[in-house]
Amino acid sequence: MTQEEDIRRAVETMRGGGVILYPTDTVWGIGCDATNAEAVAKVYAIKQRDDSKAMICLVDSDARLQRYVRNVPNVAWELMDCAEKPLTVILDGATGLAPNLVAADGSVAMRITKEAFSRQLCFRFQKPVVSTSANISGQPAAQNYCDIAPELLEAVDYVCWSRRQEHKPHTPSSIVRLRLNGEVEIIRK
Repeated sequence: MTQEEDIRRAVETMRGGGVILYPTDTVWGIGCDATNAEAVAKVYAIKQRDDSKAMICLVDSDARLQRYVRNVPNVAWELMDCAEKPLTVILDGATGLAPNLVAADGSVAMRITKEAFSRQLCFRFQKPVVSTSANISGQPAAQNYCDIAPELLEAVDYVCWSRRQEHKPHTPSSIVRLRLNGEVEIIRK
């Protein structure tokens, strides 16, 4: 299967409210349409995770990020530009996303992916894609396809083919919380 066909099938699945497993710029992820509350609820159920713990969204560009966050502080752009590894930023003022994806304080965790597959997936989907590690809550994240638990493979609607043969170390993103008042908090290095 070509990468283009793989992305087409993943996008169709998410447009239909389905959940996918896919390779990201970090570890393998469970994903869905970040604007669809029912799909987001399915992801929480698959992960056996409390929906009070917010999940990350991937986008393909600065412009897409700005469509879903009211005011992106300048420091966010500076940090993302100089980050040496994938950086997730938690920003105030989420808009247009599934309510069960947005934290109680109105913030959302977003990352602009630069990795070829996930970037193209987000571009073709034209909306943010949920990106939470492919694991049951509390278990180790799946660095590669071979690390994904069988029950997760069976629980989703589509499993991407791209990068399944990869066997190399992957780590989760760094996470930084940025508040509109200029406060910066490092959540994960």
